[in-house]
Amino acid sequence: MSNTTTAEGAAATNGKLSHRQILTVLSGLMLGMFLAALDQTIVSSSMRTIADELHGLSLQAWATTAYLITATLSTPLYGKLSDLYGRKPMYLTAISLFLVGSLASGMATSMYELAAFRAFQGLGAGGLMSLALAIITDITAPRERSKYQGYFMAVFGISSVAGPVVGGFFAGIDTFAGITGWRWVFLVNVPIALAALVVVTKVLNLPHTRVDQKVDYWGAVALATGLVPLLIVAEQGREWGWGSAASIAMYVVGGLGVAAFVWIERRMGDAALLPLRLFKRPVFRMSTIVTVVQGAGMFGAMMSLPLYLQIVKGATPTQAGLQMLPLTLGIMSASLTSGRLISKTGRYKMFAVAGIGLMAAALFALSTITVDSSLALVMVIAFVIGLGLGASMQTLVLAATNDVRPQDIGVATSAATFFRQIGGTAGTAVFLSILFGTVGDRIANAIRSAMTSPAYVSALAQNPAFAQQMKSGALDVNDTSFLSTLDPTLARPILQGFAESMSTVFLVGGIVLTVGFALVWFLKEKPLSDKSAMEQRAEAEADAPALALAH
Repeated sequence: MSNTTTAEGAAATNGKLSHRQILTVLSGLMLGMFLAALDQTIVSSSMRTIADELHGLSLQAWATTAYLITATLSTPLYGKLSDLYGRKPMYLTAISLFLVGSLASGMATSMYELAAFRAFQGLGAGGLMSLALAIITDITAPRERSKYQGYFMAVFGISSVAGPVVGGFFAGIDTFAGITGWRWVFLVNVPIALAALVVVTKVLNLPHTRVDQKVDYWGAVALATGLVPLLIVAEQGREWGWGSAASIAMYVVGGLGVAAFVWIERRMGDAALLPLRLFKRPVFRMSTIVTVVQGAGMFGAMMSLPLYLQIVKGATPTQAGLQMLPLTLGIMSASLTSGRLISKTGRYKMFAVAGIGLMAAALFALSTITVDSSLALVMVIAFVIGLGLGASMQTLVLAATNDVRPQDIGVATSAATFFRQIGGTAGTAVFLSILFGTVGDRIANAIRSAMTSPAYVSALAQNPAFAQQMKSGALDVNDTSFLSTLDPTLARPILQGFAESMSTVFLVGGIVLTVGFALVWFLKEKPLSDKSAMEQRAEAEADAPALALAH
């Protein structure tokens, strides 16, 4: 294996960039990250409208699953390839793939086409977030990094609010600029991606040390064989049945694929897609474990809270997005404040501990909300979740990347993103299963209780169609649109059932994050370096000739 130094443009020869240069590079990275973060929320808030337009309501989950599979699988591949061939070409590749996928998705004429185009879009999405984190890790010292990662968290928070608002707007209009409204959910990415291409091409000029090493393609194949069935069953298992023949087949194939992946990675050594030696490092190993747990709790909360606002409180997707503003404010406040304090003190573990602790406490608080809970209380709790997320998410990435060699920055940051996605996918699948697995019984209990009320019996008598629907057991909790036109007296037991089931979801989420809170105490606080990965690599290259002569 040999190293060859190339330049991705004119960068400082000693690997050190000024604050102004870092902010310039950051401008391109934030555009790319905004694309990935916005797409996750803008599509989810408008998918039902899109599915109706394309006459494929029963297929809508596959459009999400296809995107999730390719985005997750490509994440570690981007990390490894960027370590070998440079960040800039791989980041431009990710943006370009995402751009083409977005344009194609906006032109889809069926749900099958949309699923295929979303899969292509996911190939680009896998690199947008992980490579942005890898590049900021390259150019900033760990001691200073949290200040700049705070900008990323702000982008993440803003997109979580803007996505439902923009998605709801486009899904709610017939046409915009002569094009069907819902198509702009995807086409809005095109100008942002074009701007990102221009900015990244111009500003992302970093030196790169080329490593002549074979690419672990068999590892990538084994990873796909292991993860694709498991991601499919995570998304579809609730409808198939977790113990059905199809689900069991997915478990078996996925398990064999994961086992093959571990075997191949062990044989590949340093050339592995996810080098197993990284997991021998205690800080990297523990931060990765906590990241998986945090991902499960985080995505569970961020998926369930908008559902509560829309189903129980009757908010539109746009209104729910605006009602999530306190969460965004909490993320931005905590990430920027913790970043400055980490830079000043060099201590970071306390922010991971406090952040996950706050998230756990907030989810336990959410488990007490009911149909009648005030919106103000829910928004205060959302703010606390944001504080916890902003304090802990970037800190865990910092801990992981501070514990690896400069040559492994790409694979380490992509691993952090990869395992957070895995945790999030598993958490979302479990929480949705709990929600829809319990809501039927909770609604039935609430209706039995309501039948003792003369007001409810009277309202039911005035709506014979709904009474017959209830009697025949045809009440479909997968489509709650009927609640907006239903008599409030008749709707209340249904809303009560949903609220109680969501309380159970939040309770389980709180327990999951409590496990993460207990584990994060075992995270060792390794002193933060004052030199960036680029500076460390430049020093190693400068010392290499002297070491060669000495031998």
